[in-house]
Amino acid sequence: MTITLLNPEGLPEIGAYHQVSVATGSKLVFVAGQVAWGAEGDAAGEGDLAAQVEQCYLNVGTALAGAGASFDDVAKLNVHVVDWTPDKMPLLMEGIARAAAKLGTTPAAPATLLGVAALDVPEHLVEIEATAVID
Repeated sequence: MTITLLNPEGLPEIGAYHQVSVATGSKLVFVAGQVAWGAEGDAAGEGDLAAQVEQCYLNVGTALAGAGASFDDVAKLNVHVVDWTPDKMPLLMEGIARAAAKLGTTPAAPATLLGVAALDVPEHLVEIEATAVID
């Protein structure tokens, strides 16, 4: 495996992700920010943060697979949420859990969660990008 996930002593353990990833592969995979569009460009989950998070993670999984990678190869995730407030965390986690169940994996790479004013179109509530490392 090219990615080793760590929670070093002295840093808090966060259930949704690890604090550090160590990559030993030789090929980097950069996945553009994925939004809640299906394969045909149709919107998914308008106004529903959990549904949009789920679709974004499924899209990231599809993009990774297209490059010969999976969530096991992800070294870093960046999550951008429109008008983020901490009370939205349960919806974010629900969407991740639903996607993980469909993908058969648990995205646990180090992640950065950023609140943003807006994304590409008003209907999009979340955008997720990934960096993976493979041999």
